[in-house]
Amino acid sequence: MEKIVIVEDDVFLREELQNILEKKGYSVECISSFNTPVEDIVSASPSLILLDLNLPNLSGFDICRALKNRGIGPILVLTSRNQLSDELYALGLGADDYLTKPCHPKRLIARVQKLLHLYKNMHVLLDAGDFQIDELANILYVGKNSISLSENEGIIIKTLVKASPSVVKKEELFHLLWGSSYYVDENILQVNMSRVRKILDGVGLSNRIKTIRGIGYQLIGADYL
Repeated sequence: MEKIVIVEDDVFLREELQNILEKKGYSVECISSFNTPVEDIVSASPSLILLDLNLPNLSGFDICRALKNRGIGPILVLTSRNQLSDELYALGLGADDYLTKPCHPKRLIARVQKLLHLYKNMHVLLDAGDFQIDELANILYVGKNSISLSENEGIIIKTLVKASPSVVKKEELFHLLWGSSYYVDENILQVNMSRVRKILDGVGLSNRIKTIRGIGYQLIGADYL
């Protein structure tokens, strides 16, 4: 099921949007705390982000820029700001579509469906500087080399790249890989992480994954080695 993350500080509008989307069969997660919105969105692993621009602490423009720098999308901006300059600026930052409030529910659903369809068939390269990974095909590119990854290997590397330089908690990886952290032996995660490290070692990317003891894992850039 496709998950849509709503980033909207108006409680009533947030609930209305959630209701509209859930009635169409989407899984919906709402960002209600805006202390670390980018990290919260990344952790949710969304299929699409519905983003307001007028937000506390960090503007929607800043959030859009940060998400696109991590290769995360699609982003559908839904805002009361109806100036052409705002729309052009948001699109220039990487927003995939722009709608102004109030918006008819049918128009919103049509745009959501269109973006999800486009991204489902689009090969997106996540860029980690000295290597890239095809988000759809799970292919790792290092220079002229390409390596096909298993589903779990792809999930691990993509999650680390998207979160970098932040730490990815073990609980998040358990959830992404196996749906829950319950009844899953931590050794299984360590075995999977060892396989990913071995792949990176084989293409000259040694020591790129740092273990944060008791917390999780972090992708280290080549400049920090």
